[in-house]
Amino acid sequence: MTTQSSLMLDVYAPALVGDDNRTLAAVHGLERALPGLRLEWRVTESRRLAALPQRDAWFAEAATRGEFPMVCNNDERYPVMISGRHRSAYVSPGGRPQLQVHAELPLDAAVITAAAEMLERASEGARAFWGHATPDGAGLDIAYQTAPTLEGPPSPRRGLPALKLFEDIRAPEIPYYLGWLNYWSDAAARAIGFPDPLRDAELLSRARRTASGGWVVQITDAPLDLDNPAHLEALLRTYERFPEIGGRVTPL
Repeated sequence: MTTQSSLMLDVYAPALVGDDNRTLAAVHGLERALPGLRLEWRVTESRRLAALPQRDAWFAEAATRGEFPMVCNNDERYPVMISGRHRSAYVSPGGRPQLQVHAELPLDAAVITAAAEMLERASEGARAFWGHATPDGAGLDIAYQTAPTLEGPPSPRRGLPALKLFEDIRAPEIPYYLGWLNYWSDAAARAIGFPDPLRDAELLSRARRTASGGWVVQITDAPLDLDNPAHLEALLRTYERFPEIGGRVTPL
């Protein structure tokens, strides 16, 4: 029996502050983008699932404590979950704490069709700096780009560039890495120099502007598969085009 591939969605946003509705906005965004999805279950302390009949109020109360608890759809055949975690200033760019929102979904036709809208809605709901949605297979190769590793110098696969640790990147608007679908806020796009009408014609053909002035940029037409030489080449070209991504440029 084969294991279902997953789409991994991550967005990086300013840390939660007080009565913050961004957590609920991210959940609502995911639900609105994928027809029929309802994330109304939580995990109890005994690791069982419990229904959330007052989900929105429960989420709002958790946000006042700076929390983004995991919620899911309680469907073992089609599992979807979303949660968030606080990233301290010590491990965040520019010494500024962040909220990381993470979602996992089955990589099927419905999710592929809705992926760009899901990323856009979750990112805009969280008022994110940047984000991505990437198949888990490609995500493993991308994880090897982070430098340095606990074992020593970075060892990126497939000729991908080595990237700095998150805390060594100079500003939160600069994306840590590329994915299949990339959300760049207006500030992030300006930080990396996107778009240039001449240099970015190919990317612009697969990009769309968001309501807040950001961008959703798709690297390849089909979900990123780094066993596909054309997909690998597209990813390498995009890294070459944006050396700021991953902290590979030292400011003058």
